Amino acid sequence: MSENPILSPAHEEKLTTLARALVDQEKARVIVEPQDRSTGFWFGGGNVVRDPGDGSFLICGRYRNYGDSRTGTGAGARGLECAIFRGESPDGEFEKIHSWSKQDVECDGVGVVSIEGTALHIMPNGAIELFISTEKDNSYPDDISSFQKPGTGVWAIDRISADKVQDLSPEGITEIVPNDHDDYGRLHCKDPWTFDLNGDLVLGYCTHPFTWSSSGTAIRVRNSGSDDYKLVTKDMLSRGPVWDIAAARVTERLAVPQVGAFADLPPLSLYFYDSCENLRQLDENPTAVARPRGWSCEELGGIAVGFDSDFPNVQSISRLGPLFVSPHGTGCSRYVATCRTDDGVFTNWQQSQKDLSQPLVGTFLEMGEVETILG
Repeated sequence: MSENPILSPAHEEKLTTLARALVDQEKARVIVEPQDRSTGFWFGGGNVVRDPGDGSFLICGRYRNYGDSRTGTGAGARGLECAIFRGESPDGEFEKIHSWSKQDVECDGVGVVSIEGTALHIMPNGAIELFISTEKDNSYPDDISSFQKPGTGVWAIDRISADKVQDLSPEGITEIVPNDHDDYGRLHCKDPWTFDLNGDLVLGYCTHPFTWSSSGTAIRVRNSGSDDYKLVTKDMLSRGPVWDIAAARVTERLAVPQVGAFADLPPLSLYFYDSCENLRQLDENPTAVARPRGWSCEELGGIAVGFDSDFPNVQSISRLGPLFVSPHGTGCSRYVATCRTDDGVFTNWQQSQKDLSQPLVGTFLEMGEVETILG
């Protein structure tokens, strides 16, 4: 049993206030535009890191264009391009420095139907790696083959690496998290996110069943000096009873500064996650209380918390409603990523707009404001 203290309501309130300040829906500025300002066009699903060479900020993500997965990707281009952008500062312009198509990121000669979440990671020696989730042109196992929609594939996660970001290339791309044919309830594996813990790499990712009726979060760990990704858990975060009953997709971990009310607590971390009440858009009863519900591809956001010594045990503190809802469009606000610096925290996420597109938006919260909130 854990010897860590139980967080008080006051601690949870401070963490919630911090999260709202980091993912400030009103103050966010557009960082990367989608390819069109209309429904179904997005950029995001990645993260942000610092280049160890020059200290610039590197953002990865994927362009998604309109298409309907229910009838196969032939209805639209959908996840068509993986890209990396570089910027000198969080409030400056970001320039595209890498772009790879679905054909570029084919692995072992298997075609790619779509690209989704990506994650950059700086290794201890200063080299860089990129994890990419792709929908590969593979078939379901025979006994569930009738559930596979025409024109779709099966999701898995691949990796590329280089000494410097400018040298990253999909040549030599390697599959590291295959689709889970041993567990149909978690057949699809996608949307990686990473962080370092005690010298090891933690690789989190989203799982979906063969029916696409929910999502969860799995964790693998690559120990220092190893090339193996050991499965730690298939269920990092339990789905909740209210707004987050359909999904629990963790996208980011942020170590909480040990200041103020947290100075005497063991190290703990915030985990940002996406969820929704339904997998399909729901027509509400006109007499019901209107509330943000979210649905597949239009998820809302919340936070969980856990002590680092107890990882991967975490608990949601957004129990009764979502914490992150866009003031525009569908309310969608998802794929939160953070980059902590000495000066503050750079946060970005995918946010619905009035025109129903979802650009990548972001904020920068100065460290003095972080410490005031936690004080």
